Amino acid sequence: MAAHLDLEEQEQLDELKHFWKTYGNLITWALIAVLGAYAAWNGWNLWQRNQAAKAAALYDEVERAVVGQDMARVERSMGDMKDKFGSTQQAHMAALLVARSLSEKGQAAQARTWLGWVAEQAPVPALRDIARIRLAALQWEAGSVDEALKTLQADFAKEAAPLAADLRGDLLLSKGQHSEAVAAYQKALQGLGEALEYRHVVQAKLTVLGVDAGAGAKP
Repeated sequence: MAAHLDLEEQEQLDELKHFWKTYGNLITWALIAVLGAYAAWNGWNLWQRNQAAKAAALYDEVERAVVGQDMARVERSMGDMKDKFGSTQQAHMAALLVARSLSEKGQAAQARTWLGWVAEQAPVPALRDIARIRLAALQWEAGSVDEALKTLQADFAKEAAPLAADLRGDLLLSKGQHSEAVAAYQKALQGLGEALEYRHVVQAKLTVLGVDAGAGAKP
């Protein structure tokens, strides 16, 4: 009987790993895009017009370099932006864009460096939260589960806290800490609004682990 349960647990873990491998990056970056747009909209009025105009010009330069996949130009433009306008939200939004491009090109170490900078130095919580969540995901991909969990120990804003809890559940599950993972998923579910489609993703994870996602308790 014990062997049977162990096999079931392994199958469940394999299913979750397969799900994350297939959809994890897509889901994470889609959420980052939404949160990033929200942060930009709310922060625009905080910038002085002169500084914002100059920073926006450099942001456009970084964006064009990313679209053109000119990584030498990306690094040069991003370095200039960090040096001249490192305190602006545009600089940190550009760093998130660069980190995404680097990650997609297999340069995860450089991507983590830029995400670490945003996580520590971004002027608004929303950008720091985005960077921490993505950084933790890349740390996990690199096999540094404990480091990723440490990254997620930071305080997150209400909007980002469920996403951080969900990723924390994935990390704990990868370590075989099933009860702790369930608690993290339940915390994520509680923070997600009823209208958010991502609720179904978290509910599916709980269901795979044998938890009634509606009642929040084991059957």
